[in-house]
Amino acid sequence: MLLVTFLGTGGSLPTKNRNPSAIMVNRDGELIMFDCGEGAQQQMMRAKTGMMNLSSIFITHFHADHILGMPGLVQTMSFQGRTEPLTIYGPEWVEEFVKLLSALGYYKLKFEIRAVKMERGDVVRKDGYSVVALQTEHNVRSIGYALVEDPRPGRFDREKAVKLGVPVGPLFSKLHKGEDVEVDGRVIRSEDVVGAPRPGRTIIYSGDTRPCRDVLEASENADLLIHDGTLADEKLKWAKEAMHSTAGEAAALARKAGVRKLVLTHISSRYSDDVTPLLNDARAIFEDVIIAEDLMSVEVPLRDQ
Repeated sequence: MLLVTFLGTGGSLPTKNRNPSAIMVNRDGELIMFDCGEGAQQQMMRAKTGMMNLSSIFITHFHADHILGMPGLVQTMSFQGRTEPLTIYGPEWVEEFVKLLSALGYYKLKFEIRAVKMERGDVVRKDGYSVVALQTEHNVRSIGYALVEDPRPGRFDREKAVKLGVPVGPLFSKLHKGEDVEVDGRVIRSEDVVGAPRPGRTIIYSGDTRPCRDVLEASENADLLIHDGTLADEKLKWAKEAMHSTAGEAAALARKAGVRKLVLTHISSRYSDDVTPLLNDARAIFEDVIIAEDLMSVEVPLRDQ
């Protein structure tokens, strides 16, 4: 399972329908967050994502709308008995932020919060996937992230394995994992019964940014691109001044990169009642695009090839 839940999709300010930026990713039961805006823990409760299995929070930058949900969240987890460490990754100033977070509220946390500074190209290795830091272009130091799964083994040809004399059982598993096995004095090679490796899935989260090279390159053939789509194209000048992207600009990047699906987030409050201008601008360039809504979930399917 690779499920993305949008806890907050608003730009800068909360509205009656949108909380500030926060995204939860559930990968086979492990929870990781990208940004943690105000009210994130209540959104987690509403979406029923859980929180105690949260292993890491990846922060794109330290504007308030991307971090103010963390003090309440960490204190709630501590109150509920969490003892496992929580790692917070982010750009410059993450160490100072974690010190302030740990000291806030006259409340001693029951678990450790670890800070890890990330710069362009840094890789966090996880079980079966990696998270890579991307250089983005905002009006403060900022980074985006690419969640990249490891390649999966190719399809196992059970019928061929049986014909080659491999008995049904543990040897099947060894072959599928890439190990050669011996049967009655003969070596059966893994490549004889296992097809070519299949790609894992890739999710890109841009955070707040202008369209930029790192996000474009990391998004090549990505399964899901979550991109800043703050403003409609008619507000291009404003987007450039604020160092955000328009819906059309994000769609153009998605088309150039050949992504499978684009989700626009960080939606300006001016579109609180009608996101049609954003959707129209984007779909004129890239068809498979949706505007993120709070508590919306997107499942990222496995690829066959």
